[in-house]
Amino acid sequence: MAQGAVHHPHHEVSVWPFPIGIGILLVPIAFTMFFHYGWQMAGLITGGVALVLILVGSAGWANEHFQVEKDEGFGWLGILTFILSELVIFGTLFAFFWTARTAHADEWSKWVPEGISLGMAGLLTLILWASSFTIFKAELALEEEGDNGKALTWTGLTFLLGALFVVLHVREWIHLWHEGFTLSASAYGTGFYSLTGLHTSHVLVGLITQLYVMWLLASGKMNKDKPTLMKAASAYWHFVDVMWMLVAGTAYLVGSAAI
Repeated sequence: MAQGAVHHPHHEVSVWPFPIGIGILLVPIAFTMFFHYGWQMAGLITGGVALVLILVGSAGWANEHFQVEKDEGFGWLGILTFILSELVIFGTLFAFFWTARTAHADEWSKWVPEGISLGMAGLLTLILWASSFTIFKAELALEEEGDNGKALTWTGLTFLLGALFVVLHVREWIHLWHEGFTLSASAYGTGFYSLTGLHTSHVLVGLITQLYVMWLLASGKMNKDKPTLMKAASAYWHFVDVMWMLVAGTAYLVGSAAI
C-alpha cells in the first residue's frame, strides 16, 4: 500500500513586525506628549522615531516577501480586510458630518465660504478618475503581459496624477483658510477639513506605496509571478478614488448647499 506524501508545514519567522509594533505604539504617545502635555520637541522626536520604525519595519517585511519564489495568493484577502477596516474610519466622519449638517441646518448657510468651488471638486474628481485608469493599466501590463517597463510607466503616470491632486487640494485649503474658513470656524469647517484631510492622507499613503512599487518594478523584484503588491496598491488606489466621490459629494455638494 503506497504511503501518502507527508506535508511538513513551514512557519515563517520574521523580526520586522517588532519595529512596526513599537512604532505604532509610539504614535499615540507622541500625540499625547505634543498636544496634552505641551512637550512639543519630545513629541516631534518620538513621532519621528515612530515613523522611521514603521517605514523601516514595513520595508524589511515587504522585502522578505520577494525572497520566496512565487506569491501564495493570500495578499488579496489582506488588502480587502484592510480596506474594510478603513471604511469604519471614514464612516465615523461621515456620520459626524451628516449629524452636524442636520443639527445646524438653520445656520449652516452662514458658514459656507464664498471660495468653495464645485468646479475644483469636479477637476479633482476627473484627476482621480484618470489615475484609476492608469493604475488599472499598470496592473494589466504586469499580470497579463509581464511587461515591467510598461507597468512602471503607467504607475509613474498614476503617481503624477495623484501628486497633482494633492497639490491642487492643498492650494484650495490655503485659499479657504485665508478666507477665514478654518478648522475651528464652524461645524462645517471642522467636517470639511476632517473629511478631505483624512482622504488626502490616504492619497499620500497611496503615493508612497506607488513609489515603492516603481522601485520594485525597476529593480525586477516584482514580476508576473509576484504581482501581489501591485494588486494591493491598485485595489487601495481604487478605494481612495471611490471614497473621494463620497467625500466630495458630502463636503462640497451637501456641505455648500444653502438649504
